[in-house]
Amino acid sequence: MRMTGNTIFITGGGSGIGRRLAEEFHKLGNTVLISGRRLDRLKDTTDANPGIVAVELDVTDPASIARVAADLTERYPALNVLINNAGIMLVDDIAGGLDEELLVSTIATNISGPIRMSAALAGHLKAQQNAVIVNVTSILGFVPLVPTAIYSATKAALHSYTLSQRYALRSSGIRVVELAPPWVRTELLNSTEEERAMPLEAFIEQTMAQFAAGVDEILVGDAPAMRANPGPDEGAFVTAFNDLVASGPPLG
Repeated sequence: MRMTGNTIFITGGGSGIGRRLAEEFHKLGNTVLISGRRLDRLKDTTDANPGIVAVELDVTDPASIARVAADLTERYPALNVLINNAGIMLVDDIAGGLDEELLVSTIATNISGPIRMSAALAGHLKAQQNAVIVNVTSILGFVPLVPTAIYSATKAALHSYTLSQRYALRSSGIRVVELAPPWVRTELLNSTEEERAMPLEAFIEQTMAQFAAGVDEILVGDAPAMRANPGPDEGAFVTAFNDLVASGPPLG
């Protein structure tokens, strides 16, 4: 991926991985646009990084996506990178009753949102040089975390979609990259002080290096070992992983 001179739109960006990616790409000389449902939640990012632009977007709303895509391509015709980062991660209980609101909102945000956002901008991106779509999945798409089973399932779905998207766009000039983070110290599951999670700054440093290296699948920290798990014996790995997490402090 070209590391400077891009116009990059990142869904999410008020905190965590989205914010730090925005800041790092901004430092490298890119035009960076971030989005969120409420502009006031993006203010800390834009105030701390003059030049980063905030855009109001609800990735669960097809009309909001269509409106923002049209506005972005008009105002920023050089837009050539889309990073589908916005996501939610909530604790569920698949052994108990179904939380319908959690189910619908997680699917709408984590899988329908990236699919719709990519579709809304694909036509524009095909006309750009050095065009890239980045889908932020999760290593939990390969090794599900049972207390967040629905989240894990959406990330598995987004991984599958990314593989199809990469193949479908292989001759279009758009490169498709998957970023599959391990457990990182962010606000997700109140993990900012979680010792079992990878420090955010170390994650960002290694991730940016892999962006620069031009890989199709970005895996850092514990991610490579967990990515390698799917296979005939994956159930044993999933059991061992969840037993380890269950032995520590409660999540969420």
